[in-house]
Amino acid sequence: MSSNIPISKKKRIVIVGGGFGGLTLAEKLKNSPYQIVLIDKHNYHQFPPLLYQVSTSGLEPSAISFPYRKIFQRRKDFFFRMAEVSEINANEQAIETSIGKINYDYLILSAGTDSNYFGNNDLKQYTFPMKSIPESLTLRNRLLQNLENALTADNPDQKQALLNVAIVGAGATGVEIAGAIAEMKRYILPKDYPDLNIKDVQIFLVEGSDRILRSMSPQASQKAQSFLEDMGVTVKLNTMVKDYDGHTLRFNHGEDWTTATVIWSSGVKGVDFKGIPSNAVERGNRINVNQYNEVESLPHVFAIGDICLQREPAYPNGYPQVAPVAIQQGKHLAKNFLRLAKGIQMQPFCYKDKGSMATIGRNKAVADLHGLRFGGLSAWILWMTVHLMSILGVKNKIIILLNWIWNYFTYDQSLRLIIKPASRQKE
Repeated sequence: MSSNIPISKKKRIVIVGGGFGGLTLAEKLKNSPYQIVLIDKHNYHQFPPLLYQVSTSGLEPSAISFPYRKIFQRRKDFFFRMAEVSEINANEQAIETSIGKINYDYLILSAGTDSNYFGNNDLKQYTFPMKSIPESLTLRNRLLQNLENALTADNPDQKQALLNVAIVGAGATGVEIAGAIAEMKRYILPKDYPDLNIKDVQIFLVEGSDRILRSMSPQASQKAQSFLEDMGVTVKLNTMVKDYDGHTLRFNHGEDWTTATVIWSSGVKGVDFKGIPSNAVERGNRINVNQYNEVESLPHVFAIGDICLQREPAYPNGYPQVAPVAIQQGKHLAKNFLRLAKGIQMQPFCYKDKGSMATIGRNKAVADLHGLRFGGLSAWILWMTVHLMSILGVKNKIIILLNWIWNYFTYDQSLRLIIKPASRQKE
């Protein structure tokens, strides 16, 4: 199999991963003196901050995704290939992919992260991650199917397990999915399931540290926890998950909890690539880079976004693995490539923190912005505005806005569909 990418007189930049960083880089190199090749295992860009709304039937998958080929229509010297990268051969300046070998003059690794189960295969097998649209749809199916099964369950213990939901990891993703499920319990389920005792639906948010939203201020953490507890979520701090067998969730202090659904948002690790020297890979499988985002020991190879580990005095453990870092790195690296094309020295990258936000539910959010810390309705409106403006495509922005308005005034969602892939039996 061949990638069939035309040979060009221009130097070729190969970007692996079309997340926030890779997509920004490709867009900013429009009409540049380079041939751009974008490689991704999906043919669309997805918006991870809103995956939890897909999982809880608030948004359809197409509203938070956008095809790469549509983004880059009528772009000269741009090529997209849907493929997976298996190995980097720095000596040949080539990568091995599922569609064959692809040569590069410059290689940018921006493939992001995968869920980190810390070597526990049971957690990997039985819990539900939420890192992609397929995973979010799988979780949506499970949440809805459990409710259907609970209606017909004869065994009280089995029925309660179907109605128990545990979220492991209380970062922004864990907090937002816990809030969304709590709102489903309050506003949606009593109407959809009048013959089910909704009070039996129990939501646990489990966090290993002493507060939720660890990356935000203590004030934001306290406010968010207060919001969640008022919504009926049980928050368990200083609690580590030991194991899960698909039925019983075991904690480090000896307590067990029976549940059919464990949502895993406890950790991430960088996507693994063969060919990267072991001394360039650090904790969390993050690739160590210098101030220009160059990978140590690999000439002409760069890394941006969640997969890279870039330090400065203010961030001795590396920049946070959030979208603003990836976007800023993508923009800056594009400028550096334009400088290289002109024979000008590259400029070092420095992250500018513009703050962080998290939403818990209707009229409930927290924000830390430039020393300002606030919560409630104003933070919720700001959160919606920032996320809506970040979505690709006018149509997607309109669809999401209409969904949010409809849900706000009707207390309803219309996407509670259990859609599973059809099984194809051999004749």
